Amino acid sequence: MNTPAAEPRFRVGTASWTDPTLLAASFYPPEARTAERRLRFYAAHFDTVEVDSTYYALPSERNSILWAARTPDDFRFSIKAFAFLTQHAAETRALPQALRASLPADALAQPRIERPPPEVSDLAFDMFRSALVPLDRAGKLGCVLLQFPPWFAATPAHEAYLDLCRAKLPGYRLAVEFRHRSWFGPRAERTRAFLAERDLVLVCLDAPAAPSIPLAPFVTTTDIAYVRLHGRNREAWFARHRSAAERFKYLYSDRELRECAEQIRRLDRARTIYVLFNNCYADYGVRNAATMRGLLAGDALGTA
Repeated sequence: MNTPAAEPRFRVGTASWTDPTLLAASFYPPEARTAERRLRFYAAHFDTVEVDSTYYALPSERNSILWAARTPDDFRFSIKAFAFLTQHAAETRALPQALRASLPADALAQPRIERPPPEVSDLAFDMFRSALVPLDRAGKLGCVLLQFPPWFAATPAHEAYLDLCRAKLPGYRLAVEFRHRSWFGPRAERTRAFLAERDLVLVCLDAPAAPSIPLAPFVTTTDIAYVRLHGRNREAWFARHRSAAERFKYLYSDRELRECAEQIRRLDRARTIYVLFNNCYADYGVRNAATMRGLLAGDALGTA
């Protein structure tokens, strides 16, 4: 008689706990006025979070130490890779002195650095990796999220760059988010095999910019699956905004969450499934995450 496969562990949370629009909403109690109290309050309600601020500025070892100390043993942080690591441009003013010192004067005069010299890129990888060591040692590092730009197509050069990322971030679980449809469709099996051979986790998406990519296309590792839900506000997604939160201003209905939950359950070959809501406008993300956690636990919802 075959033993039934164990139910996967669903870790559900949001892509931020400190967005200004969330702080202005009613999620946190009045007494949660400090960074420490807010994180402790968040971690009492969810068992995981995705840190996206590290895309805009390199993380610090000090923050890793504080985050580890302020959360329960079972809590997990996933950290979004700094812009340079995924071939995005970075704001010059946000670069630490160590990187600025390695850039020529004409580059420093620009508001954004699009193609840093190899030595600057290497240093950014080293600084990013070392900053996460305290979280990793505490057993609280989930995945490092590599979100590649929409033009990062399925090419041999980009496959080679993924191998470079693995070499630069040894020992960390890397979750790869593709936003170019060439990785899927007719060549989906090649993508699955490529990631599986390297133990890279495919990020499954729900986003306005990826309508042709199924939410749960396939699992590439047996231990981890990773899902990001960005909302479905196509107009806001492509518009220019003063804050990132406005781009993700979308509250999923219960019906939409039920549909997403059904697809997420198809990833059950993985032992742990991270489900992160990136619709971090006001309390939209925490509300949807709480509902999704109930759905994945088997709670019923009425028709929305």
